[in-house]
Amino acid sequence: MEIERKFLISSVPEHLEQYKKRVIEQGYMCTGPVVRVRRDNDEYYLTYKNKGTALAHEEYNLPLTKEAYEHLIKKCDGNIITKDRYNIPDGMGHIIELDLFHGVFEGTTLAEVEFDTVEEAESYTPPSWFIKDVTEDPNYHNSQMSRKKFDHED
Repeated sequence: MEIERKFLISSVPEHLEQYKKRVIEQGYMCTGPVVRVRRDNDEYYLTYKNKGTALAHEEYNLPLTKEAYEHLIKKCDGNIITKDRYNIPDGMGHIIELDLFHGVFEGTTLAEVEFDTVEEAESYTPPSWFIKDVTEDPNYHNSQMSRKKFDHED
């Protein structure tokens, strides 16, 4: 069970270089239910997420080889999501996963915090630099971002 909340932030913390950084690339083969392939640094996964709720849902990760990932990412629909993820301790026993997006979502920055229980998630007091809880807003779900269409001027 994955239980997480997602937030917009007011500003990126200083000195990000002091935190663990992961480079992530992911694409979606299906968004209902979610079937995603992901490169996370040098690890590769196929992920299945059941519908559940935005706050809590089942998630299964199956390891892939690099070759399988490279084959499957070409079959994904829509936008390929690329981002740098920094793991930042919040001082209250949780890790903030700060995502700085690249590519078509350059400039988008989101923070996610995972929890052990729904009750813990609902009672969480976010840091002052979190400005809006967007957990329930589908516009900030990576699976929906992958489907976003952009108007291109010719």
